[in-house]
Amino acid sequence: MFPADANRAKIATMDNPPVRKPAIRAVRPDRATVAVGFVTGLLSGLRRRGLDAAGPLREAGIEPHLLADPAGRVPLDAYAALYGAVIRAHGDEGFALFASPLRPGTFEFLCRGSVGAARLGEALDRAGRFLALVLPELRVTVARDGPTARLVIAEVRPLARRAGDPCRVFAFEWLLRLLHALACWLAGRGLALDAVRFPYPRPAHAADYGLIYTEQSSFGGAALEATLDAALLDLPVRRDDADLADFLEGAPGKITMLYRRDRELARALRANLAAALPRALGLEEAARELHVSPRTLHRRLQEEGTSFRAIRDALRRDLATARLAKPGESVARVAAELGYSEPSAFFRAFQGWTGQAPSAWRRRVLGHR
Repeated sequence: MFPADANRAKIATMDNPPVRKPAIRAVRPDRATVAVGFVTGLLSGLRRRGLDAAGPLREAGIEPHLLADPAGRVPLDAYAALYGAVIRAHGDEGFALFASPLRPGTFEFLCRGSVGAARLGEALDRAGRFLALVLPELRVTVARDGPTARLVIAEVRPLARRAGDPCRVFAFEWLLRLLHALACWLAGRGLALDAVRFPYPRPAHAADYGLIYTEQSSFGGAALEATLDAALLDLPVRRDDADLADFLEGAPGKITMLYRRDRELARALRANLAAALPRALGLEEAARELHVSPRTLHRRLQEEGTSFRAIRDALRRDLATARLAKPGESVARVAAELGYSEPSAFFRAFQGWTGQAPSAWRRRVLGHR
């Protein structure tokens, strides 16, 4: 997201020998989306304090009526734009979630305090100590337990009365996302989280956690606990002050897009699956197009925290909701264009994504316009 494209090849070869670059066919622009629950979470602090949300939504190009649909989805770039618009409008990088605002520049100083560390574990420790100064409601700690490391985000002061309060949910989502993306950037590579236990009931938008955090996401813990390979803490910090300007360009808004689990090989796979539609690529054919074996594709997707099926289903979901939100689209035609040989299979899949039949979902969406 922030590093220049010229650095990506360098990053990719840091820990692995050079491999043949996947042949990615030209396809339409990435149409990744996020669940509307992340949008309402981002705005929840503003609403609690009676602050303006309409202006940032307008600046980001997000229609307010979308927020009323729990199954709605928003383009990823619009969500990133909203992130920045809220900060500019209210001067708070913490989105009015906390007792005191995080003034613009907080994220920059978090980065500057971490970039001089020798190893990633030290950098995360510095980040935790800095956050203790500016964010007294939450405490960040990193500890080793044999071959496993645990990044823990715990409440020092209660963020809300209810565990599932949108402000509280988004505060944990946001801080883990920020720390994970920062760690990936400092190490110069994607870092897989083995599992995350979140300290609140399963939210309605939890299906997206597999792309953003890990498919091994669970709920109901006492604190947020993310586990990862302890050896990752020994990785050298590969960034310096000269790299920081590129990373901070557009930050912290674009942090929402950096090192998502649909990046790198997963993103290449998504592009190939989209280009092949309405023909449905299987795992073996997709692996051949990416010049890897099926076993390697499965393993590398697993390392990125996702799977062939998860990427295929997310692509179909995003395309289905985008097309059915347009008047005049036939449900049967959309099903066929997405590679479903039987409309009944599409109906079952769509109901699993949204909780509604395609026709009912479309009537509700179009009825808000």
